[in-house]
Amino acid sequence: MWLGPLLLRERVHSACRPMRIPFTSSIASPSWRGDRTGSVTVSIENNTTQSGAASFDNARSEAFAERMMNSINEAAVTLMTSVGHRTGLFDVMGPMKAATSGAIAEAASLDERYVREWLGAMVTAGIVSYNPFKKLYHLPAEHAAWLTRAASPNNLAVSAQWVPMLSRSEDAIIERFRRGGGTRYCEYAGFHGLMAEESAQTVVAPLFEHILPLASELPERLETGIDVLDAGCGSGRALVAMAQRFPRSRFVGYDLNDDALAVGRAAAAAAGLSNLRFDVRDMTAYDEIQRFDLITTFDAVHDQKDPAGMLAGFARALKPEGVYLMQDIDGSSHLERNGERPLGSFLYTVSCMHCMAVSLGQGGAGLGAMWGVELAEQMLREAGFTDIVVHRLPHDPMNAYFIARVS
Repeated sequence: MWLGPLLLRERVHSACRPMRIPFTSSIASPSWRGDRTGSVTVSIENNTTQSGAASFDNARSEAFAERMMNSINEAAVTLMTSVGHRTGLFDVMGPMKAATSGAIAEAASLDERYVREWLGAMVTAGIVSYNPFKKLYHLPAEHAAWLTRAASPNNLAVSAQWVPMLSRSEDAIIERFRRGGGTRYCEYAGFHGLMAEESAQTVVAPLFEHILPLASELPERLETGIDVLDAGCGSGRALVAMAQRFPRSRFVGYDLNDDALAVGRAAAAAAGLSNLRFDVRDMTAYDEIQRFDLITTFDAVHDQKDPAGMLAGFARALKPEGVYLMQDIDGSSHLERNGERPLGSFLYTVSCMHCMAVSLGQGGAGLGAMWGVELAEQMLREAGFTDIVVHRLPHDPMNAYFIARVS
């Protein structure tokens, strides 16, 4: 999952930092603040009266109410941002001069009344500027740079789609709260399309310049010709790009969802690729011996039924000198260290509504998206990897990149 390519980490921190509301108790209560390195500062507050009864801080309560109202409003903005992306309104407005709602609707081939109401949401959100005298609307270039398909890989509107997509599963998730169990991928309409859009921005665009060179020998070996597996490949955009770039190498994509693989097969056929195939494959108890020189997973391990077994299978499946490249969420395994990380609440939400749920739906471990770098490193070592290096890339503040080898 991806939010904010090229965003500096500190900018994301300050923009997305939730208000800290320390717990009020009859005993001294800690207020936790953590940073990305794992250090935690604890301040102790004593919220008691002289008689020992817990006090009620009206200012704190009102600040919390304001925070919640802001959250509700921003959730609505996110929904309307998704609408703007899916209807193409941002793409239409990006190159346009200031225009009326009718002109914008006509250019986008949409109903004017709906467009005008959507524009109201965009104006009040500060996304679109408005001239009330001439009734003209304009998307500033500085905003279009983060909201249009032309701005890819910087298009944040892609990720706004997570909110409506996950909201459609709210009733099903509430039922799982009550009786346990999990969900299936097929219950998330639009999931694979959204993942393909995000993959194009966070994986495919920087793949050759930034990601593959994390293992310095990989580009040259791929040019010479090696065997490559992408597990949990979805529609396979990264594989198609690599197969085109490195015709001497041989590529395989495994995924549970045949509908997603059909998209990959069609793309490979359209590109005339004979060095790429896609197979439906359950990675539970995965067991191929010294089959691949490179194995990749992009935001896939934490969703699996048996992530530990899959990682152990990868260690066995690598040939001598083989490399495993894993992209996964750059969170901590310790909750108290995630309060200050970019969009921590968003990531726990996606995990609860999807990542953890689909793993549990397979009878799996339910690691969740925020399983954390610490646990990821531990599981890689337990799987048999002995040489593990964790990288962070400036274009992708949401993920960590692991280069793992079996010595």
